[in-house]
Amino acid sequence: MKTLYLDCSMGAAGDMLTAALLELHPNPDAILARLGDLHLPGVTVAAEPAENGGVRGTHMAVTVHGESEEDDHHHHHHATPATISHLLSHLNLPGAVRTRVQRVYDRIAKAESEAHGVPVSEIHFHEVGALDAMADIAAVCLLMDALRPDRVVVSPICVGAGSVRCAHGVLPVPAPATARLLTGAPIYGSDFPGELCTPTGAALLMEFATAFGAMPPMTLEKVGVGIGSKTFPKANCLRAFLGETQEAPDTVFELLCTVDDMPAEDIAFACETILAAGALDVCTQAVGMKKSRPGTMIRVLCRENQRREMAQLLFRHTTTLGIREVESRRYVLTRALYSQKTPLGEVRKKVARGWGVTREKWEYEDLAAIAREKDLSLSEVRKALENAGG
Repeated sequence: MKTLYLDCSMGAAGDMLTAALLELHPNPDAILARLGDLHLPGVTVAAEPAENGGVRGTHMAVTVHGESEEDDHHHHHHATPATISHLLSHLNLPGAVRTRVQRVYDRIAKAESEAHGVPVSEIHFHEVGALDAMADIAAVCLLMDALRPDRVVVSPICVGAGSVRCAHGVLPVPAPATARLLTGAPIYGSDFPGELCTPTGAALLMEFATAFGAMPPMTLEKVGVGIGSKTFPKANCLRAFLGETQEAPDTVFELLCTVDDMPAEDIAFACETILAAGALDVCTQAVGMKKSRPGTMIRVLCRENQRREMAQLLFRHTTTLGIREVESRRYVLTRALYSQKTPLGEVRKKVARGWGVTREKWEYEDLAAIAREKDLSLSEVRKALENAGG
């Protein structure tokens, strides 16, 4: 199983994550070329060799109209969620990567809304609304899509100590939005002042982490080191370790509730909403309840750090009065999605491997699109792909 381990003992920031992941990629120049063609106005991205505290690695230099984030006269672009969505719609990124970027911003918007007591539609992205921050988020999402780890394990996250000056004033570390973003993750403070984990870094870690803890036993293949721009008593870096781990049971959590007073449409909407929020799976089951009433059990499968968010969604979108939580261990195949050129066009294929088994299946949405376009049945499309050697 391809495993990515992120050492966040000096926190995390978008540029540090980008630099560490870039060192893992077999062709960093190709990624930098993609980042230079994002269609972000005035943004340039470069990777520079750097050293901090005796540790060598890569530092990302992102400039907007020639100004870097570290410049005293650099002004952040304050953006609304609508502005961010507009910018994202014009980014030169694959659809799946663009969706990931939007999800990261959705996390930040929700955290800012809760931290400052304003509706999501009325919040303003300050530091994370800057074009350089958007470049960082897009870069990490693009690199994660390229590296395609089966598992991402994140160490306990050092958030720093003291206070930080930002658009809202002088705030304690971790900043309120950062603290909310890291709900469910193991965090700790440093013995020196400074903000080590930024809102951007926190949102990216929570988006991609599948587990938190110590480095698992792995056959190490490559190490990436992202160097931060600030100087602290310790080396300011984020390290990424990529390697193979042994197949093992995966720990997940099941949240279960039962309802007997909800219309089918409302149940469907709740399930769709929870799945869109990042649940691993959502399913329903017909059950018998008190007084012999027919009811529905809703079962949500999620990661440990998602439990609170999923419970909130269940309470918000269903009529349940209580939720049961069960820790489970599951055995899974490693799954990946690849694009393949065929005589019918580019078609994605799902591939699952592990435990001595390999399974392949064409992506249904692609088959359906071809069938509609060419007035064929699904079985005819599958047969044509098989005959073409797919």
